[in-house]
Amino acid sequence: MKTLVVPIDPLNIDVGKIDEAAATIKRGGLVAFPTETVYGLGADALNAEAVAGIFSAKKRPLDDPLIVHISQKSDLSRLTVQVPEKAVRLIEKFWPGPLTVVLKKTSLVPDIVTTGLNTVAVRMPSGAIALRLIDAAQTPIAAPSANLFGRPSPTLAEHVISDMEGRLDMVIDGGAPEIGIESTVVAFRGDEVVVLRPGGTTIEQIQEVTGSAVLCSENSPSIECPGKYPQHYSPNARVVLVGPGRGQAAKVMELAENFKKAGHRPGIMCVEEHAGAFPGQDTKILGSAEDAELCASRLFSIFREFDGEGYDIIIAEGIPEQGLGLAVMNRIRKAAGPA
Repeated sequence: MKTLVVPIDPLNIDVGKIDEAAATIKRGGLVAFPTETVYGLGADALNAEAVAGIFSAKKRPLDDPLIVHISQKSDLSRLTVQVPEKAVRLIEKFWPGPLTVVLKKTSLVPDIVTTGLNTVAVRMPSGAIALRLIDAAQTPIAAPSANLFGRPSPTLAEHVISDMEGRLDMVIDGGAPEIGIESTVVAFRGDEVVVLRPGGTTIEQIQEVTGSAVLCSENSPSIECPGKYPQHYSPNARVVLVGPGRGQAAKVMELAENFKKAGHRPGIMCVEEHAGAFPGQDTKILGSAEDAELCASRLFSIFREFDGEGYDIIIAEGIPEQGLGLAVMNRIRKAAGPA
């Protein structure tokens, strides 16, 4: 099956092309589309057979729940029950946007979407193309990232095609997403707000609205949360993380030299502040250590660039874990896998 690539300008949306994509969703097909976070692989969330196609196309384990995307806040009542007051406050503040809430599901949501759990993860994206597509399809859309399971999430249509050519019906090419990293996932346990996955909405922003929020340990991820596996978002190359702090660049240089001596081809993903610190090494700049937003937008693309150029090891410089830096470091650690 040849995958159709349909370019759409998010600033001048072609309604006819959106209707074509929506028709594909309605008949049970798979459509990759850009959100403000990453590209999603979409199917009708209320069609169990169509949702099964997502798992098959991605080679995704059947115990890894999906996020359901809606285009109107009012749609939440069709899919969930028992919405806590803190969830309401977060939704009012951050929807549409990169925040996913995990709530008790209604019987309308097929079990395959939630992998048999009694909760469902829901968000309302802010990307113009995503919202128009959901509206036109007239159904909630289940949409994990549009890549083979475990690979870096796609931030360009070409990334989707690289992983998924022939596995889906259509890719909407709407350019690079604004954020470049997945949504934050939160659950509600009693009066406590638990961040299951850090992402595009920061824990600091959540705490400002709810008064408090706790971060689920990366070593004990919740079964409710997509991306729960200890290794995820991984390029083909082995990722080695060197955290921020004194001597970071010297440690990176030492690792690069040792890997070369051992016959490897290492590449360095460095912060802008260390751009000139690695003479004789192959480097790509992630962004300033003080600009987590830029680092987030570049991370997955850089992983894929190193893969495309044949490197077998990526030495990644870490950044401070404030704001969006927490999500960036989460993704690099997951890409590196368990220590």
